[in-house]
Amino acid sequence: MNFIDKLNRRYASKMMNGTPVADEKIENILEAIRLAPTSLGLQAFEVYVIKNPQIRQQIYEQAATGQPQIPGCSHLLVFAAKKRISTEMLDEYVSLIRRTRDFSEEKLTSFRNMIGYLEKRTDEDNFAWAARQVYIALGFALAAAAVEEVDSVPIEGFKPAEVDRILALDDKNLASLCMMAIGNRDEALDYNAKLPKVRKPKDQIFTEL
Repeated sequence: MNFIDKLNRRYASKMMNGTPVADEKIENILEAIRLAPTSLGLQAFEVYVIKNPQIRQQIYEQAATGQPQIPGCSHLLVFAAKKRISTEMLDEYVSLIRRTRDFSEEKLTSFRNMIGYLEKRTDEDNFAWAARQVYIALGFALAAAAVEEVDSVPIEGFKPAEVDRILALDDKNLASLCMMAIGNRDEALDYNAKLPKVRKPKDQIFTEL
């Protein structure tokens, strides 16, 4: 199958059968997240990869009772954005560039000065900016899962404060935004498994100028 065929195969799985997804496939999905583009390349987010069934059950019972995919999935990804963009974070990023690229100190200093505008913005503005980067990464993860022919579903219907408490995200300058369940569809129980996709026609989405 080509990429479009695989996207047509994927859907938002409502029920998963509890079978594990191969580590290699999970690693490829995680690498797609790592390689996803982000503004300035800062990657102002972290992803918690939850394989432990007890933690997944706790999230399901305390934060996402309307999401039966969570106890039945193989892995649950929790995407969390940085709540504050600190000076230390920017300095660490410039140090990473220094170690990775053959840039002059003059160029690195110029770049550090340029990204310094983030330190002058409010935490609310920076969090909203970081959140948009999270959703780019989520899109790459969903596409990578389709390529690997494993099932996935993005999840926003949960209580972020409860997830933050369970994972102790507040202590790490993080706040959860969305989740993604990865697993294998349960066609016997999932009413959505064999339904055709409902999508608008191209002429209602794209405008050529």
